[in-house]
Amino acid sequence: MIETARATPRTPPSTTERARLRDAVPPAESLDIAARRRRRAGRRRSAMTDLLGILAWVSASIAVTLWLASPGSHRVVGIGGWLTDAGIVAGLVATDLVLVMLVLAARVPLIDRTFGHDNAVAVHRSLGKPVLYLLLAHGALLTLGYGASAGTGPIAETIALFSTPDMPLAFLGLVLFLVVVVSSLVAVRRRLPYEAWHLIHLLSYAAVLVALPHMLSVGSVLAQGTWQRVYWIALYVVALGLIALYRFAVPIVVTFRHRIRVAGIETVAPGVVSIHLAGRDLDRLGARGGQYGVWRFWTAKTWWHANPVSFSAVPARGRARITVRDLGAGSARLGRITPGAFVSLEGPYGLFTSRARTAPYLALVASGIGITPVRSLLEDTDLRPGEATVLLRGTDADQQYLWHEIADLAEATGNRLYTMVGHRSRSRESWMTEEDVRRGVSLRSVFPNLLQSDLYVCGPRAWSDLVVREARSAGVPEHQIHQERFES
Repeated sequence: MIETARATPRTPPSTTERARLRDAVPPAESLDIAARRRRRAGRRRSAMTDLLGILAWVSASIAVTLWLASPGSHRVVGIGGWLTDAGIVAGLVATDLVLVMLVLAARVPLIDRTFGHDNAVAVHRSLGKPVLYLLLAHGALLTLGYGASAGTGPIAETIALFSTPDMPLAFLGLVLFLVVVVSSLVAVRRRLPYEAWHLIHLLSYAAVLVALPHMLSVGSVLAQGTWQRVYWIALYVVALGLIALYRFAVPIVVTFRHRIRVAGIETVAPGVVSIHLAGRDLDRLGARGGQYGVWRFWTAKTWWHANPVSFSAVPARGRARITVRDLGAGSARLGRITPGAFVSLEGPYGLFTSRARTAPYLALVASGIGITPVRSLLEDTDLRPGEATVLLRGTDADQQYLWHEIADLAEATGNRLYTMVGHRSRSRESWMTEEDVRRGVSLRSVFPNLLQSDLYVCGPRAWSDLVVREARSAGVPEHQIHQERFES
């Protein structure tokens, strides 16, 4: 059933429709049992995030404990000795957490299955700033400590450190990590194209490698015959080995196993194309509706550009589809790819899927190219009539990408679809049109079961943040909100 959002509040259903919905929707008791189970699942996910964060800091405490147990770590003389030892502890904790961050970002299947990839990414991001502060403290405290012990000033000591073997590389590692952390700040990330952000993040690998030599040559952290040496070598091997395996080797194997190629390009709207892909056993990619992959198209003009793009349809045995909007030079070139081009894939990734559900009802809100994961999620979800409500938002007819497919899916499953077309309110504090604001339309009026629904939101970042803010104000629990952001 297709309606405009301005049709709310809705007219009462007919007698026939009431009977159909009564028979199709399970009793309230069954929904309550399912809701309790899903709430428990949500609490487990939150607990898993906390546990993963605790384990990260436990590993750092192990590194410090091993250093404290080593000979000479307690021989503190004067203020210079205290500052130096504090700097060593800050460096040990920071380095340990950096390696933990690499493990969490490696997309290790065991970690993803045990804790959830979203939890791993959340902890990975939460460690960024503490690590940066610890690294800055490491450099500052050691400089002050060495200077106090030698009777020199900070500037003279900094010059002396630069003349020490391997220390310039350590300073380079600090600068590289500083660049990575700054690029991840929301205000900076919004202004960077994905390929630039991705390239900058690769610098974290270089930062780890260039910082290693000074651990070997300065101090006694990796002294021969100590447990410290065993611990640090093991941690480096595990972190870098998992990155090499799951971020590089596995994607190469997946790519050659499925032999993905471009089958055709279909224009959906001005600046928007669907790329139809052909390959071998693509249904065995394990992709769920709502997930994305990092795609690389091997042509002369696109091979250097990795594109994170959602599946716009659930992959079948020999075919798959993604839909791309022209958001920059890299994505614009994809519309001009010649059929037959070879394609490599990293993924599928993401938890914007039905597996993340914790509530009995489903509310889907999408705008712009954010329609793509919502469309595949809807296709991949077993729904009862009346269980799901979809709201599609567009500025004009040119932004109604794949709306007809969403309408067909909603109609086939007996669920409701709303459309909201028009320019955003002049206040810019609402995600709706000016007319919708005047009519008093809200998430609660469009989704009558909002508080008993999992809310999936996908669209431009600023717009989707406004939708999520209204949902939180309406009382939707945090674990029932699932957000996938697109930059435009």
